[in-house]
Amino acid sequence: MSCAFDVAHYRELLESAKAGAYRFAFFDHEPAEGDLFLRHDVDLSLEAAVALAELEADAGAAATYFLMTGSVFYNLASAVGERAIERLRGLGHHVGLHAVYPEAALDERFDPVIAWHNPDPEYMRAPLDGAVNVMQPGFFDPDRYRSDSNQRWRHGCPHEQLARGEFEWLQLLTHPEIWVYPGATMRETMLALLDADRQTRLEHLAADRIDLT
Repeated sequence: MSCAFDVAHYRELLESAKAGAYRFAFFDHEPAEGDLFLRHDVDLSLEAAVALAELEADAGAAATYFLMTGSVFYNLASAVGERAIERLRGLGHHVGLHAVYPEAALDERFDPVIAWHNPDPEYMRAPLDGAVNVMQPGFFDPDRYRSDSNQRWRHGCPHEQLARGEFEWLQLLTHPEIWVYPGATMRETMLALLDADRQTRLEHLAADRIDLT
């Protein structure tokens, strides 16, 4: 395997989890042996989130998608945002809040689970009233956590360890835009995202009866 950040290798990651006999779990119970808590922080692109969610559903996988209410990149209150949430849930995934500290107001759109956006150490792992913090004690263990932040695995791509069943349980954080848009570096991937977003914005303008001739 190439361990590239692309949809082909993402599917291989899911197949590795199946080979290791892991079950896809949600943040509604304490971790148990064999649980794989597949988590996505949706920082930039609802389109990428839905694309990855469809790939996962096709592969028999389920994840929790953490969405922002105050993002400068997307609007959950728009028709696009509402359709994205409906699609994610329709595919069998859960939806949590990707909160910006200290605002953590849950509403009917979200399950009672929160992942902080760019958290600081002083509150990152603090338990919350009425909701699970995915980084709180019990759900977070450095030996049972892997993240692809900024298109870098801190401890190497986990596909081999998953296939061998080496983790008792694992919380696996991936960011949809890193996998859906092409790029060998984070900069290249972000430029590809912006290129795709330009086309999406043109479609929105046309739908709003803006004359683009």
